[in-house]
Amino acid sequence: MNRRRASRVLALGSLVVAGRVWAVAPAPESVNAVEPAEGSAYDPIGRRDPFRPPRASPATATGEPRTPLERYEIGQLKLVAIIYDTREPRAVVEDDAGLGYIIKVGTSIGLNGGQVRAIERGQVLVEEDSVDFYGDRHPSSVVLQLRTSERGTR
Repeated sequence: MNRRRASRVLALGSLVVAGRVWAVAPAPESVNAVEPAEGSAYDPIGRRDPFRPPRASPATATGEPRTPLERYEIGQLKLVAIIYDTREPRAVVEDDAGLGYIIKVGTSIGLNGGQVRAIERGQVLVEEDSVDFYGDRHPSSVVLQLRTSERGTR
């Protein structure tokens, strides 16, 4: 038998590949599959269904911000760009570190549960909950505006 043919031969208990002989241990006959005891069944009570997604993320359950935009007060963000003449307008806001975030209508923003309601030429309207002196929550509107030097000539 030549070397080329020997590289493809599988002998009982050994494997010959590229002229090298590799030992292959036979499977022990005493190994069997583990079967559950008779009468025992899986009890799903108190266990999460592994095929369904979790209901709430841990950050949502603890009240921590879910996105980086929810870590800042709205006044700490600077509006730097707007694309308003499209089907779905978008804007870019920057944090104090200079990182830019793209926002659109419906984006959560700010520490007080704010949400972008409208993006118009030169401004973004954000609606958030404010708490008064008595602890009552009232919706309030905050307008982020482009600075006049940043608006251009139009």
